[in-house]
Amino acid sequence: MEEPDCPEGSVPDRGGERRTASLPLPAAFLEFLSENGLDPAVYSMAATIPRYIRLKPGMESKIAEIEAELKCALDKVLWLPGFYAIPPEIQIAGSKAYQQGKIYGIDAASGAAILALDVRPGNHVLDLCAAPGAKLCMLADTLGTTGSLTGVDVAKHRLAACRTMLQKYSLGDRTRLFVADGTLFSLLPVNSRMQRMEGSIGVEENGSIFPEWTSRRSWKDRQKTRKANANGQQHLLAASEPELIYYGKHSGLVGQCKSDVFCPSVDDEACTSGYDKVLVDAECTHDGSIKHIQKFEFWGWKSLDRRVLDAERTENLLQLQLHLLTNGFKLLKTGGSLVYSTCSLTVAQNECVVQQFLSTHPSAVMLMPRS
Repeated sequence: MEEPDCPEGSVPDRGGERRTASLPLPAAFLEFLSENGLDPAVYSMAATIPRYIRLKPGMESKIAEIEAELKCALDKVLWLPGFYAIPPEIQIAGSKAYQQGKIYGIDAASGAAILALDVRPGNHVLDLCAAPGAKLCMLADTLGTTGSLTGVDVAKHRLAACRTMLQKYSLGDRTRLFVADGTLFSLLPVNSRMQRMEGSIGVEENGSIFPEWTSRRSWKDRQKTRKANANGQQHLLAASEPELIYYGKHSGLVGQCKSDVFCPSVDDEACTSGYDKVLVDAECTHDGSIKHIQKFEFWGWKSLDRRVLDAERTENLLQLQLHLLTNGFKLLKTGGSLVYSTCSLTVAQNECVVQQFLSTHPSAVMLMPRS
């Protein structure tokens, strides 16, 4: 018997019942949800989902003051250290607490990915898809005053926003940021690698030693970027040579030779000098973000077809996700941990990508979450 057409905003679930979403979801998106076994009713919950903020460590004594300013209670999230839930309509950008770096917005799901990574003091951590920066800030918070943090993103303007956040919250001391293709990035953590490169520090000619960080770039660097912009070759720069746009005074770069820092890993070097923890929060269709899907009401539902439903784009995303996961694992130290996450609810972008990766990497072991 042929299934009757679904009215707009509804779709049959696996039990045959029809569920309705409050958003005027287009038929193509409803079909996408149905094909992936997803309930459209979740998109009606946006008004009830709280907003989450993270309190900068050491600011616990300011909670009452922040509550008074935001005119709402900060509801502590017991399973996620430093996180508080506030009503979804509360705006934090205009608050002094936000402007002074006492709080920042971050989804609980993002916090869960960091929590699963189980970062310990002294770890060398790689965030392979770092923008827009909230997870990077949480990682820096977790590291504290030891270890190192490397953030990578292919989009320079988005990585520049990460740099602004790190500086705003005074969290960049142990961090370095590279504009680079995450599927090709191959630079190892400096402090880990330099322990095996005795005698290489401070011997390079022509002044190619990293000084203290300054936001002012050299004339040569500015000319190189200007030329790339004029020729439409920004992507080639990211693919051919990582561009360092920020490094903290304790990131391990100050006083090091540039040729050593920009030396790609070779053979199995990462096994002993790689990263202790790698986060691959990969680009995806973002269908799992209810607030993101809400935005298409304003952007126009036609853009949803291009950004989420286009079959060619989705296939390209699946390949990108697999390549990011593969490269992240390649840079991981033996015995290290990697977390792969997306903002998608689809099996294809999550379980299938992980399964495909595991089938070709027998040395990788999937850890079950702790109860």
